Amino acid sequence: TVVSSPFCVFPLQLFKNKVVELGEKLLPAFNTPTGIPRGVINLGSGTSWSWGWASAGSSILAEFGTLHLEFVHLTQLSNNPIYTEKVMNIRKLLNKIEKPHGLYPNFLSPVSGNWVQHHVSIGGLGDSFYEYLIKSYLMSDKTDEDAKTTYYNALEAIEANLVQKSPGGLTYMAEWRGGILDHKMGHLACFSGGMIGIGADDGAPEKRQHYLDLAAEITHTCHESYTRSATKLGPEAFRFDSGAEATATRLSDRYYILRPEVIESYMYMWRLTHDPKYREWGWEAVEALEQHCRVDSGFSGIRDVYTTTVSHDNMQQSFFLSETLKYLYLLFSDDDLLPLEDWVFNTEAHPLPIIRTNCLQNEATQDKTL
Repeated sequence: TVVSSPFCVFPLQLFKNKVVELGEKLLPAFNTPTGIPRGVINLGSGTSWSWGWASAGSSILAEFGTLHLEFVHLTQLSNNPIYTEKVMNIRKLLNKIEKPHGLYPNFLSPVSGNWVQHHVSIGGLGDSFYEYLIKSYLMSDKTDEDAKTTYYNALEAIEANLVQKSPGGLTYMAEWRGGILDHKMGHLACFSGGMIGIGADDGAPEKRQHYLDLAAEITHTCHESYTRSATKLGPEAFRFDSGAEATATRLSDRYYILRPEVIESYMYMWRLTHDPKYREWGWEAVEALEQHCRVDSGFSGIRDVYTTTVSHDNMQQSFFLSETLKYLYLLFSDDDLLPLEDWVFNTEAHPLPIIRTNCLQNEATQDKTL
């Protein structure tokens, strides 16, 4: 279904047509005073609105900030600059507005362009915004200097305000609520080990080892959240207060729904360092998944990782197939399978090709023949 060369992969015209049709149907969500899209759209009518649970009709950082890779790729496929213009407008607005301590809160009004709450999280509601900054730079073949600068500025603010060291020596990312730290790290935040790792080579040369060390420390902490449970699977969120370290202290945080973020960081750290512990940790997760999550028709999440008397939630999340199993497969594959030099994975682990000048030329030639 594709026409390919070692560095260029283009879908056939049928798939191009479909993705352009979808892109066109998403555009009305950007029709706001600021150009920040609302979170939900009716693809039939074009009517868009914000999530009912979002504060004061706000848009969510991890949603409107996680469009760049797909929309730039869509511009490449369609030769229509409007998709890139939409996401660059988001970046321009975020660069312009004041950020508390350099941090990006999770809620922004698409009407006023102001932050609605000063809640900052590298986990849920914020996570993939940061990931897309460094990945935008990488996907541009390291030409998008604005994405690079924004990413490293954000990472410096995260280090200064959120990165903490526990009494037991574990490095973690706390959440920030208007200046008050909540010493909790969500499973979703465990992607950040891999994110910091893949960006280590492109910051200041003297900080390369520092970033690799920070990536390894965070990945180690997330592995600890797995090893400290009875099932050897990690909880939805774990804390570092009241004497607890890397464990869920609330009943509502003890579940595991087949999430991929810890394994995602294992895969990136293996590719970057080839330290065998990352494959060992990945195999521990495989064995735990087989023992506690496999059911007759697939795999199920579990309600409590701290008991081996397993209670399944009878849900196989779609990201288990698209991310968890894919990252495990890549962890144990040779590096030349979807090499990081040629591919960038979006937030759902779908590979997008790095945009190279020779690819754009080849695409133009191919379009004439389709």
